[in-house]
Amino acid sequence: MLHTARAFDVVVIGGGHAGTEAVAAAARLGARALLVSQRLDTIGEMSCNPSIGGIGKGHLVREVDALDGLMGKLIDEAGIHFRMLNERKGPAVRGPRAQADRDIYRVATQEALRHYPGVELVEGSVAELIIDDAEAAVLGARPATVRGVRLEDGTEIFADSVVITTGTFLRGVVHVGQESRPAGRYIKSEDREVEPPASKLAASLGALRLPLARLKTGTPPRLDGRTIDWEHLEPQPSSRPPQPFSYVRAGLGLPVAQADRLIDCYRTATNVRTHQIVLANAHLLPKYEGPGPRYCPSLTAKVTRFAGRDSHGIWLEPEGLNSHLVYPNGLSSAFPEEVQKLVIQSIAGLEKADIIRPAYDVEYDFVDPRAVDHSLAVKACKGLYLAGQVLGTTGYEEAAALGLVAGANAALAPAGFEPFVVGREEGYIGVLVDDLVSAGTSEPYRMFTSRAEYRLCLRQDNADLRLTARGAAAGLVVDEQRIELAQRKERGASEARQALESLRLGSAEWHERGFSNVIKQQGPARSGAEMMAMPETLLEQVEAVLVAKGILPGGIDPLAREEVTISAKYANYLKRQEDEVARWRAHEGALIPASIDYHALASLSSEEVEKLDAARPSTLGEAAAIQGITPNSLTYLLAHIRSRRSAGVRNAAQSAVPL
Repeated sequence: MLHTARAFDVVVIGGGHAGTEAVAAAARLGARALLVSQRLDTIGEMSCNPSIGGIGKGHLVREVDALDGLMGKLIDEAGIHFRMLNERKGPAVRGPRAQADRDIYRVATQEALRHYPGVELVEGSVAELIIDDAEAAVLGARPATVRGVRLEDGTEIFADSVVITTGTFLRGVVHVGQESRPAGRYIKSEDREVEPPASKLAASLGALRLPLARLKTGTPPRLDGRTIDWEHLEPQPSSRPPQPFSYVRAGLGLPVAQADRLIDCYRTATNVRTHQIVLANAHLLPKYEGPGPRYCPSLTAKVTRFAGRDSHGIWLEPEGLNSHLVYPNGLSSAFPEEVQKLVIQSIAGLEKADIIRPAYDVEYDFVDPRAVDHSLAVKACKGLYLAGQVLGTTGYEEAAALGLVAGANAALAPAGFEPFVVGREEGYIGVLVDDLVSAGTSEPYRMFTSRAEYRLCLRQDNADLRLTARGAAAGLVVDEQRIELAQRKERGASEARQALESLRLGSAEWHERGFSNVIKQQGPARSGAEMMAMPETLLEQVEAVLVAKGILPGGIDPLAREEVTISAKYANYLKRQEDEVARWRAHEGALIPASIDYHALASLSSEEVEKLDAARPSTLGEAAAIQGITPNSLTYLLAHIRSRRSAGVRNAAQSAVPL
């Protein structure tokens, strides 16, 4: 504990996934960075699901890694079950996901920070911000300026910048049934101890008149794995060997740390009896102030929203190699504990399962993200930055991405450097920040690939090519090995693409060289790039021709092979996507008929129909500003408006023809 006033360049409040990335990013940029956490032994705790990644989320983790962040390296240390989601679909929507050993992940995080150059840790609760000109800011005369923080024991810590990453702790309240108590979360699954909320800090933010509102999230019960009937459940094996999240580990050909200790997860499902119990006891759920996550809904929300379904999948995920605790993914609903037991024991394989800790919900304050700019700096208070769930997001990955951006800019701004901002066309981090800052959010924001206009370009496999050089130029990427690997991959891909373009053979020669299943013997000459665009062509086949012809004697660099294959196979799609985005952006002023029936538009999701019907935007640009409306849907909506207009013109012309 600090007992006297000290000064730092950056102070980060909170030791979750946003806070750890924020303090590390600030330190990489040369700042003297301090992380303040209520408990040092809970830094890096996975409060909910012990997993990292997923569709869209995995993209964020790889982008954080490409920018020298911690999360990718940590999950490679702690991961015990790895899968590439959507592996059979196109490369734009594939998402790496890993189940973690919760204890290994937490310990690895703490060890990384303890030995991180420029980072210091202190245990304590921040009671308030030290702010100059708060009253002037409230009156709109001039922005306030943050000077540091004051801890509950009276210690003052001064800093040029302060980053708030308090997660669910701002006036947090946890609920089990209709029993509630102030808390940010339960600390461990094995007991019922809670961490206190940051209520005083919330009051400090309120003094700036920042727009605060409430959100909620929930976590399922933890089960005793020794009481589960595993033999009658469907195994979900890990990928073997797993693909690392870290570009450095993958580039060096190193396996993940627990490669020899990978486990299986298991699947079961709810049933009609489960749903009857849920509906019969819905009146016993907590009374909430704020909305919960649409995309990670409670069991009650799923049963209610999808009334026609007889079952919902439940994934049983062990929490560690040396733990009996099991996380039943898909079973969050904060019923009273006795009701939770009835729900659990109605499910196949869980008939005799014991609950170690009940499911609970937590409500907390968040700041409308429109109160910050694209550097995540609070507009009303110079030097103050926000990241993670305090900005309305949900999920470790979104928190980590925002933490990295906030921490970097908290270090850059006082030194007079330009802010580090990722564009929507550069990364999912850019999509995340722009969505929040531009449109705000009324429910916990979760990343999906559908949110990105440029998702074919923003793949999880090429984040290093998109961002590592940018990060290095800003001083954010300092690992020389990482920079060298990214440069090597870029060179290898560029050389291979040039070689494919320069290789040009007649159809007869392609035929003779083993491509008889791809093209006919008679036909025009084709380049290697054109051959690669054909679905049946493998890179190894064309590479053999490049080597034989002496165009690329050493073959294609192994680091660049995936990039070369995808860019060649999807070249036409990439061009088409760019054209589509440009087209709808050129028509942002297109009028949407007031009488439009969104329910009749089959290509819109139920969420999009709900939001468009409620907002009734008058132009395509207004529709684009609604959070959750995807670029593909905007393109479809534009086409519908055009077809409707064309039909109206035709009808008018026909009615004008004399009989």
